[in-house]
Amino acid sequence: MRAVVVWWDLSASARTIEELRGFLREEAVDRFATVPGLVFKAWLADESTNRWGAVLFWESAEAAARPIPARAAELIGYPPTHRDAFDVEATVEGPHSLPGLARLGLAFAEHA
Repeated sequence: MRAVVVWWDLSASARTIEELRGFLREEAVDRFATVPGLVFKAWLADESTNRWGAVLFWESAEAAARPIPARAAELIGYPPTHRDAFDVEATVEGPHSLPGLARLGLAFAEHA
């Protein structure tokens, strides 16, 4: 397994975190649900530092190296300011009361 972490510093972008949340609801989540080799993706934001990003878990290094939809970079106006890839050493899923991991987070909670 391979993990990829990407971040944008949005200070040079005309886009806001709120606008990008709409992008998640309207198109990004559904688009990434069909990307071959993607095990899990979580989008992240930090309003205090105006950063937007994602953590992606891939089934292999080869899957992680394939091109993926670049719509976020198009909307933000530039590629991620940080991109790092890591080998995954171990995983665990702890006991929780969530029905599943799909469609969780602020982008969907605000419009439930």
